Amino acid sequence: MILVLWDIDRTLIYTGDIDRRVYREAFTEVVGRPPTALPARGTGVTMPLAVRELLAANNVPPADTEALAKQVVDQLPQRLRAYRSLIITDGIVLPGAAEALAAVHGDARFVPTVVTGNLRGSAEAKLHALGLIDYVDVTIGGYASDNVHRPSLVRIAQDRAQTLHGIAFDRKNTVIIGDSLEDVRTGLEGGARVISIASGTTSADQLQESGADYVFPDLLDTHGLLGALVTLARATT
Repeated sequence: MILVLWDIDRTLIYTGDIDRRVYREAFTEVVGRPPTALPARGTGVTMPLAVRELLAANNVPPADTEALAKQVVDQLPQRLRAYRSLIITDGIVLPGAAEALAAVHGDARFVPTVVTGNLRGSAEAKLHALGLIDYVDVTIGGYASDNVHRPSLVRIAQDRAQTLHGIAFDRKNTVIIGDSLEDVRTGLEGGARVISIASGTTSADQLQESGADYVFPDLLDTHGLLGALVTLARATT
């Protein structure tokens, strides 16, 4: 079996500025003033690290960062869930994503879940609102709420999948699919092969140069994606 670790934002879906609204609201409530700078778009860093960057960019004293960051992070999933209607109306399932998810989910060779910079509550809220949650086993995923260091999430997901399925997962039979340089780093450092999708803010050339095993322009080529997954698993056995 092959453990397939899907990234979420800009790989499967795009929710526009909703995350940034949530960051702004939580920061304003916790710090007591609105932020003048927000996290960079499409970097793939985990939400807790993005919050720390947010605090630093808005001149929060370093001595206060850890305590305030925890307060901001704790608010994010609940605040995101309050935008469910907006996610449904304004959120986008990226081209080919639903078909690719369905194909992987329906193939007995694959164990599909997620490894994401989102907190688990935020990830589930987005996938549920856009009708994709049934295509992945969220119980064995790796989330920013597990560890702020994204490469560590690969091992977390592998261990959870092994506990559930009784199969050892490592670099030989694990593939991450994502759009950012951070997704590539997550696979290379965390112990997974990498399929990159140039659907985010990073070009196909940049993804290839960073070490991705395969690069696709989007998720429209379902047959090619499944072939790449199987080829990667065979190449390391």
